[in-house]
Amino acid sequence: MIEFIPGNFKDLRDPWERIYKASDTRLLFSSPGWSELWWKHFGAGSELHLGEVRENGSVIGIAPLRVKEGILYFIGSDNVCDFLDFPVESGKENLFFNTLLDHLTALEISSMELTPVLPDSNVKRFLEARAQDRGLTVSCSPEDVTLAMDLPGDLSSYLSLLSGKQRHEILRKERRLNEEGEIVYRIMEEGSTNEIDTFLRFFRESREDKNKFLTDDMEVFFRDIIDMAAADKMLQLGILELNKVQAAVTLCFTYQNDMYLYNSGYNPAYRLLSIGLLSKYFCIKRSIESGKRRFDFLKGAEKYKFHLGGSETQLFRCIIKK
Repeated sequence: MIEFIPGNFKDLRDPWERIYKASDTRLLFSSPGWSELWWKHFGAGSELHLGEVRENGSVIGIAPLRVKEGILYFIGSDNVCDFLDFPVESGKENLFFNTLLDHLTALEISSMELTPVLPDSNVKRFLEARAQDRGLTVSCSPEDVTLAMDLPGDLSSYLSLLSGKQRHEILRKERRLNEEGEIVYRIMEEGSTNEIDTFLRFFRESREDKNKFLTDDMEVFFRDIIDMAAADKMLQLGILELNKVQAAVTLCFTYQNDMYLYNSGYNPAYRLLSIGLLSKYFCIKRSIESGKRRFDFLKGAEKYKFHLGGSETQLFRCIIKK
């Protein structure tokens, strides 16, 4: 027996966690913890449409959806979720999406708008085809890009991946910083109040657009996400110190042995030392040392991501209409 069953965060937590951890699809921003925090902070104005698909009583997938003005969206938004997807048990994708579409067809829903999604997401690999099979109108258009790179086993091999100019520039900047005094880059897996306060202050001070982005509500969300990541053993808060003074902070999360650079900030007093770029370079070095397989710069085509070796992947917005 196959059925779609509406649910809530509490009841679906365990099966959602099981599928999320076992999946080979990137689901960092569609985890139960991340989704519940997003809903808590930003869900006002939407109606929750969270549910599960069961096969003979066993949960095979989660539909983390919400409804707003007659349109279905993911639980999440592209300003704090770099990619989103459906957590589905491997090998059960077609069964899950056929059941989900059966359920959605019976609803008075005009369309489903899913964004941002990766090209290897369950949305692109399975839902798109299943919806077309039913004669639904499917439109997946490029929306943004994300950058990432596979990490080699040592720093020398990483540097060899960069162009001669990029390699020369990063090493020159590192030498220049070393000339200024003692450099320490340390990772915190449990963010203390002081370090989190420093990160948020540097985040605001490093760029005007970041200062506008970090409203009071957004700051509370950031603090909750950091606490959640620490509790789940995912937090990697990188502190770059120069002469025992904190100069930059990188906020990263580990997931499936990959490192995700979620955000960063630095003290503007050190801008001429390229402290922002170097903090990310030190983060890459530490990721290589700890055996991470991949470094993900996440959404956005900022130049520094290319300079540090990132390769571009397209993100999509998929709209499905009856």
